[in-house]
Amino acid sequence: MTQGDTKLIRPSELTSAERQAWQDFVAADARLASPYFAPDFAECCEEARSDTRVAVYRRHGAIKAFLPMQTGRFGFARPIGGPLGDVHGVIAEPGADIQPSLLLEQAGIALFEFKSALAEQPGFARAARSRDGSWMVDTRAGFDAWRDNRRSVVPKLIKNLDMRRRRLERFEAGHTLRLSDARPEAFATLVDWKSAQYRRTGVFDAFRVGWTQRLLAAVLKRQTPRFSGILSTLSVDGRLAALHLGMVSDRMAHFWFPAYHADFSRISPGLLLLEEFIRMAADLGLEAVELGPGDYGFKQELASYQRGLASGFLAPSPSRTWVHNRLDNWVERLDRIEAQPARWPGKALRRLDEMAGFYAL
Repeated sequence: MTQGDTKLIRPSELTSAERQAWQDFVAADARLASPYFAPDFAECCEEARSDTRVAVYRRHGAIKAFLPMQTGRFGFARPIGGPLGDVHGVIAEPGADIQPSLLLEQAGIALFEFKSALAEQPGFARAARSRDGSWMVDTRAGFDAWRDNRRSVVPKLIKNLDMRRRRLERFEAGHTLRLSDARPEAFATLVDWKSAQYRRTGVFDAFRVGWTQRLLAAVLKRQTPRFSGILSTLSVDGRLAALHLGMVSDRMAHFWFPAYHADFSRISPGLLLLEEFIRMAADLGLEAVELGPGDYGFKQELASYQRGLASGFLAPSPSRTWVHNRLDNWVERLDRIEAQPARWPGKALRRLDEMAGFYAL
């Protein structure tokens, strides 16, 4: 059987036939329902970053698969969206056994470091160094059915949500929910609050890098039947209390960038806004709201199930694989040492890796 051939192009260079094939592959595979897998998201990334590429794989001339990515110098690449991507993988013809390593080798990619790839795809599962899960809210049976399920599994969750909603209703000037808020000041407030949160918690400030804001702005501008960005806000007593910027495909919504003001923490405005986002998804007839990975209590309580994610790297060259494995093993050994100074090199390397994900290498 021929291995086929792969070309590496910009999303904007896709032919109409290639774009249609991409959409058809997504529509035929339930695992690809996330807006992250839509060609629109790759096009938004290209608007924000000049290093956005797509590996297009053909066999006997027929389009078989796509693998979008962010490329860098020396053949290094990361998944589409970089650190802002919560899930990714190969977009392939249903039933086709497509190995991402083959696409990468043919595209001239020497090292592909993946995080949060679909663990159901064997090519990523076999190369995984670690596993995680993305938290999923099941909305197929409707909003009330989801609440009833959560009430039976986590009774305190629904009680707390209802209590906070009653507190919200007591504000004299009332509250305003905008599920789709196009005001420029709302977007600017989200960026300011998230940036302040990153600095306060010691996390790398994603908004220090220009392309992150460009990507979010491009996502919000994109409004198609298969993909759209949505900024929702909750105002209390005339002041913004919570905001959330998410994405929606024709089958799934994705919880992405939430923020809230500490002055209203007593009512948990961010959680109330998320509940409305779930209600919206159910009303639209979507299958699920994806909350993404992370060891957060609210995600565990709200979610109905998890889907597996894999992190690791793919390198066609055995020598590169050996070097990367040795480096990872060394960092892991440092993490197990109790003396703090011994952990510093590992922490520094992880910090550098985190920062590198935000820059085109």
